Parts: sequence; structure tokens; C-alpha cells
Amino acid sequence: MDLKTLFADKSIKPKDRTTRLSEMVADKTTSLGDLIVFAKIAKDPVKATCIESLEFASKVNPSIMTSEAMDFVLDALSEKAPRIKWESAKVTGNAIHLFQDKIDLAVTKLLDNATDTGTVVRWSAAFALSQILKLKTEINESLAPAIKNILNNEEKNSIKKIYLDGLKKSGIK
Repeated sequence: MDLKTLFADKSIKPKDRTTRLSEMVADKTTSLGDLIVFAKIAKDPVKATCIESLEFASKVNPSIMTSEAMDFVLDALSEKAPRIKWESAKVTGNAIHLFQDKIDLAVTKLLDNATDTGTVVRWSAAFALSQILKLKTEINESLAPAIKNILNNEEKNSIKKIYLDGLKKSGIK
């Protein structure tokens, strides 16, 4: 089944569509390149579903991500739609360790999302930033103080816990 058919078939429930799409990506029935081209011109809900399928696939197998796919996801961190932001952050958290040359850009965009009004956007940004902290790269010198500042302003304990875990696992006090 191709992407247009998958999204046009109204008999497929949204959750099933995401599952099928993530399986198509994982087993390479659909190339990441084709998925990205399709998602770039799609409306926000479809684009978010495409990114969510990358999140599912990259959670199981981060090496499925290509440099082009990572660039697409990092660009999507700046979109207006909250679901696109949070799905992109989760993909980033799953696979950024494979693209250390893109960490600076990821951190910049994730720090913007760390103060978003949406709780899920902030939670996802916290997840990705904590994953970056755990890599113990040079960026931690500037990232750790920024995260400590975020912690002072964050209201949600669930989000604070993610940051505190990332700081602890990176050896930062």
C-alpha cells in the first residue's frame, strides 16, 4: 500500500494507520525519503502521523534514521502544530546519538520547546534534552545550566523528574 492510499482509506483507524506506517518504514516497504517527501507537503495531522511513525520505528531501531530524516525531524521541531513538535522531539531523543554533528541545532530548537505552553511539547523536549545530556558531550557545559534554569520555572513534577534523571545519569550535580 502506498502512502496516499494509506491516508485516503477512511476505514483505517488513526492508531492503526500509524502502526501500519511505522511497520512500512521499519521493514523498508516505504523508504524514508518517500515518507519525508510525502510529509513535507502534507497537512499538519498527516505530517504528525508520519513523524509519529518515525518515532515508533526509531524507538525500536534508531539506526533506521538517515541524516536526511534527522534533518527533517529537526526542522519540524520549529513547526507551529504541537503534535509535530512533540513527535519530532521524541524521534530526536531516540536517534540523536547517531548524529552528534546535529546536537547543537537539536539543543537550540529543543530549548525553545522546553518553555512551550503545551505540557506534552515540554515533556517531549525534556526527554530529548535528557537523552542529549546522557551522551556526555561538550555541549553539556552550556546545556546543564540551561536545564537547571528550566527546572526553576517548570511547574510539572513529571517534567522536572525527566530533567533530574538526565542530569543524574550524565554525572552533573
